[in-house]
Amino acid sequence: MQFIPYLDFDGDCAEAMAFYAKVFRGVIISRMTHGEAPAASAMPKDRIMHCALDSGGALLMAADSPPGTQVTRGCVNAQVTDPEEAERIFAALSEGGQVQMPLQETFWAQRFGLLTDRYGKGWMVNCMKSMPM
Repeated sequence: MQFIPYLDFDGDCAEAMAFYAKVFRGVIISRMTHGEAPAASAMPKDRIMHCALDSGGALLMAADSPPGTQVTRGCVNAQVTDPEEAERIFAALSEGGQVQMPLQETFWAQRFGLLTDRYGKGWMVNCMKSMPM
């Protein structure tokens, strides 16, 4: 089994996923709007029905919620192995967002930080230390 984060947006899914593709040096591997769906939908035709981003084998999926519905919060953990990569990702994601915990060394991580990006999505950037068993 594998868990894949699936984010919902309020009409800015395409913009957000393009931003994440740039931050994580990934590629959008799937994207469909409601206007491209084979069945008629009451959703606005330009809203994203499904989008998937691949970054080195890690997947992030997303869609736009129906207008007027509550967009859920949540958090995605971006787990990296290099402190410099953690710093790069944290800086990029926090641009235009809000930092809850600055990226720093902790007892479990070479770098760890919490933020909400410019799209209102929560992120943890985590670069773990080797921990004894």
